[in-house]
Amino acid sequence: MMNAHELDARQAARSDGETASRRRRVSAALAVTCMLIGAPVPARGEDGGNPSAAALIEALLEGRGPVGGPFDLIDHGGRRRTDADFRGKLVLIYFGYTHCPDVCPTELQALSLALDMLGTAGDAVQPLFITIDPERDTPSHLADYVTSFHPRLLALTGQDSAIRKVALAYKVYYARAGTTRGDDYAIDHTGFVYLVGKDGRYRGFLPPGSSPEQIVEAVRPRLAQPE
Repeated sequence: MMNAHELDARQAARSDGETASRRRRVSAALAVTCMLIGAPVPARGEDGGNPSAAALIEALLEGRGPVGGPFDLIDHGGRRRTDADFRGKLVLIYFGYTHCPDVCPTELQALSLALDMLGTAGDAVQPLFITIDPERDTPSHLADYVTSFHPRLLALTGQDSAIRKVALAYKVYYARAGTTRGDDYAIDHTGFVYLVGKDGRYRGFLPPGSSPEQIVEAVRPRLAQPE
């Protein structure tokens, strides 16, 4: 039978192990993010005291604080859209921007292929692309962009403040990269796909670089569950 000292030592070792595991998960997610955006992820927020990429990723992975929530944006057809419009659908949300050279189109293509693989079951899934670049991503520009992907993909934009609010609600980091010159700039951002249930509640995420098969594997059981 363990004495109090041995029990304390074991609990301390377990705590140290959990801390190390957490750090490994955060480091891995940061490493993936760095590879996807092609730049180091800042340790601190760089724009008006917003949370850093590391803080947001860590909170998401550990389930610290609520994720998701209401939004009020404009779709690529110029119509006002709120989160309530998508009740009854399993929603997949990706945050990105149309001038993204490779990561965003790759992720959206994976989503499109996954929906094709789901067949008629995919009719109950609503993919959303929320821009983090509302300055350039106007509804008309988004309307052209979405034609390259699944026909049900809906792109959303809005005021800077509205985009920032919904991005932070989903613990999404984004910031302009390097020196900007006019309209020629890149945006560093995290690249998770968020799953929102038919009841509008956050259900989980898929990491950056998930294959169409992995997306289907995550989505199919959700479609079979009553909510």
